[in-house]
Amino acid sequence: MLSYRHAFHAGNHADVLKHSLLVAMLRHLNGKEKPWWYVDSHAGAGIYDLNADFARKNAEFESGIGRLWVRADLPEAVADYVALVRDLNPDGRLRLYPGSPWLASRLMRTGDQLRLFELHSTDVQLLRRTFSENRLIKAEATDGFLGLKSVLPPQPRRGLVLIDPSYEIKDDYRRVVAALKDSLVRFATGTYAVWYPLLQRPEPAQLVDKLKRLPVDSWLHASLSVRAPAADGFGMHGSGLFIVNPPWQLAATLKTLMPWLVEALGQDAGAGHVLEHVDA
Repeated sequence: MLSYRHAFHAGNHADVLKHSLLVAMLRHLNGKEKPWWYVDSHAGAGIYDLNADFARKNAEFESGIGRLWVRADLPEAVADYVALVRDLNPDGRLRLYPGSPWLASRLMRTGDQLRLFELHSTDVQLLRRTFSENRLIKAEATDGFLGLKSVLPPQPRRGLVLIDPSYEIKDDYRRVVAALKDSLVRFATGTYAVWYPLLQRPEPAQLVDKLKRLPVDSWLHASLSVRAPAADGFGMHGSGLFIVNPPWQLAATLKTLMPWLVEALGQDAGAGHVLEHVDA
């Protein structure tokens, strides 16, 4: 797990899905004056250089944010997210990509706070450097699954928690469910977003099944496949988000957004999406 660097994957199709929905959920929190906390279990480095060797190795961003960069027909939710990425690239050239913490920092207001956890020694230093001048953003070199216990419930009793490990270790699937169960005991009214990869192995589907069985009143599940699974069984062909206590209008937004993402990011006839939800 400590060897994982999100820089290899920054700006790919999974980031487009995750970050579009993240921005939409934070905008919803901003609809009320009461402060909120954003908590990120696996925060990464904060900002990624798309010209660096890590990002250029597979150039995954070219089939993700790169496809959206030149389009003029972006749906509102995607346009909002892309506008924030453009803020990081004011000359119009796509060179830097923001991680989830940076996007959250751009939407936070006076009184809102960020709590970030990252175990990779290099990435946590980059994260701290990025936010060194903001005392309301705290980054800790801590196992995010354990870190959640230290910050929940947040003081304002409003917040969004993103749980998105790399899943390079199979035990991450079990720990996600355990962490979410514990977090809901501590902060039952919070919004939780669990990201996961679509792979040709049973664990992702089993994870979603377990999350659906949690004793919660409302949830939303959205997944995006950009291609058919590879013949050799390797590689991520899509990703998904399972959201507990989602904003009430998010499902309606995704009814049109998900088909658009399939069209915009799909790589072959195997592209598609799943959208399902249970309301309180």
